[in-house]
Amino acid sequence: MKKSFVIWAFVAGAVAAFGEGATSAALERINEFLKDNPGNSKAYQARGEEYFRLGNFKASVADFNRVIAANPASEPHHWQRGISFFYAGQFQEGVDQFEKHRAVNGNDVENSVWHYLCLAKAKGHEEAKKQFIPTGGDSRVPMMEVHGLFAGKLTPEDVLAAAKKENSTRAYFYAHLYLGLYYHILDRPDEEKMHIQLAVTDYSLPGYMGDVARSHARLLGVQARQ
Repeated sequence: MKKSFVIWAFVAGAVAAFGEGATSAALERINEFLKDNPGNSKAYQARGEEYFRLGNFKASVADFNRVIAANPASEPHHWQRGISFFYAGQFQEGVDQFEKHRAVNGNDVENSVWHYLCLAKAKGHEEAKKQFIPTGGDSRVPMMEVHGLFAGKLTPEDVLAAAKKENSTRAYFYAHLYLGLYYHILDRPDEEKMHIQLAVTDYSLPGYMGDVARSHARLLGVQARQ
């Protein structure tokens, strides 16, 4: 079976480890698929995402680069690569990716925040504040409060109050994920760990941003909900 859609059935493998030597059933099956389909961009995309889940961030970047090399027009859309750049320590490359993504997704608060996180690591908080990307409005709760937090106009309490008013798992997840990242960039590990733990336990979500929270949690030694 060599059809490209087959690869998506391989992404649910259990993780055996975390980091550059990590593997999973999903990764092994993707690698088997690629032996017979070495030019399949969807397989490289799936493997890049799986490498990210496994904590092999450099390998994730390498596979996302292959996807973009095969289809250069996809580069501005590839926010996943920007997040992998951040965790791989390639902060300026992350800045560049999120600047490109702004052109195709200008109302996404998450893009503004990840741009800030990368730029703060690359050039410091003052430069990140100067270049913080505005947004015309993100309808997801509590994303506009998250934007206000990173802009220095709101507080963590404002973010939590918006999530409480919405009172949904999704709202609480995003509140705690981005509060964790906010405290990460401020180098306040106790608050960072507390919020990330909530994002991967009480308010855990499926999907790629849930994977981001779980990968960050593992770096902190925090156990996610199984």
